[in-house]
Amino acid sequence: MKHGVKITIILLAIFLLAQFIGIAALHQSIDTEKTLETGETTFEELPFGERPPIDEDVSYLPIVLAILVGTGLLFLIIKFNAIWLWKGWFLIAVLISLFVAFGAFIRMEIALLLALILAIWKVFKPNVWVQNFTELFIYGGLAIIFVPIFNLLSVSILLVIISAYDAYAVWKSKHMIKLAKSQAKANMFAGLLIPYKLGKAKKSKIKKATNKKIKAKVKKIPQKVRTALLGGGDIGFPLIFAGVILKEIGLWQALLIPFFALLGLGLLMFIGKEKRFYPAMPFISAGCFLGLLVVWLIGMLI
Repeated sequence: MKHGVKITIILLAIFLLAQFIGIAALHQSIDTEKTLETGETTFEELPFGERPPIDEDVSYLPIVLAILVGTGLLFLIIKFNAIWLWKGWFLIAVLISLFVAFGAFIRMEIALLLALILAIWKVFKPNVWVQNFTELFIYGGLAIIFVPIFNLLSVSILLVIISAYDAYAVWKSKHMIKLAKSQAKANMFAGLLIPYKLGKAKKSKIKKATNKKIKAKVKKIPQKVRTALLGGGDIGFPLIFAGVILKEIGLWQALLIPFFALLGLGLLMFIGKEKRFYPAMPFISAGCFLGLLVVWLIGMLI
């Protein structure tokens, strides 16, 4: 297995919870009156303005372009060590995503205040708890922004392209690995971070020391903690896919997709080897498409 059983269960559980919170946020964002009037699922306007008028059939193109451009800019920021620019960019992205997600459940004024507090905390005083708690909601906010501009065809094409890009970026160019390490090192990682416990080997060294001064010195040696990572895209893209299922087919059908995405991710965790990087999106996307097939089959039977 790529990680121990305990870490794997925690990682998969948080992944699944983020999917369901995102679907709940999307469902809350549906404009019920307009949906009843038009007969098509219509989402409420964003709190900061209208979505850009993009043709749903080709909406994957600007998203892919934005990802490529954003990745290039991020590498430039890392190269020139422009941490202040990186922090500002990250802060704005987190703030907007949390604001939109919280706004689906609570008043906009409270949502903005809560999002601002958590975004500042996440960027300037990061810790594992704030990191993972905010990740539960961030992708729901992104889904609310992007799901309305997709249809089933375009979001399927997006998953295929992203899966191919993820495989290339991890196995061939390896720039995704470098990017993930840089984000984690700078405490601005977009995704889940689950730390392992301190290693037993280093503890045994402390026990073997008999001299009190030696003990004190050994205890002061910084100890690295292995951390399990799951990138934000691995959470966000299957959620957007499930959101489009919600938009075009229905709620219960959308709620099935996360289980199949979880199946794909779980398979990767099971067959993966320790301390190696793998592209998760090909496995997660395969799970999403399998889920869509099951939804179609159920629809034919009922």
